[in-house]
Amino acid sequence: MENAVQQMPIDAKNAVEVVVYVKADLGEDQRNLVISALEKTDGIIGAEFCTLRNHLMLTKYNKDIFSSQDVLKSFDSLKLEAKLIGPI
Repeated sequence: MENAVQQMPIDAKNAVEVVVYVKADLGEDQRNLVISALEKTDGIIGAEFCTLRNHLMLTKYNKDIFSSQDVLKSFDSLKLEAKLIGPI
């Protein structure tokens, strides 16, 4: 088991995924811009909106670089009101 963990990419070993609620009603283009901006942020590994619940976003980040509060600050920098729902 320990060997399997050691063979995983560093992002996978240190990755945490949280659900974030985005208050704004965003169109598809706006959601894509948010995803693109977040994924360019150092420490965020990936971001995607839930298909059937456009207000919920799954955000994966490197826990060695970022915290869940840092994830929320990233939404603030995009001028979006967001709330942390919790980890997955």
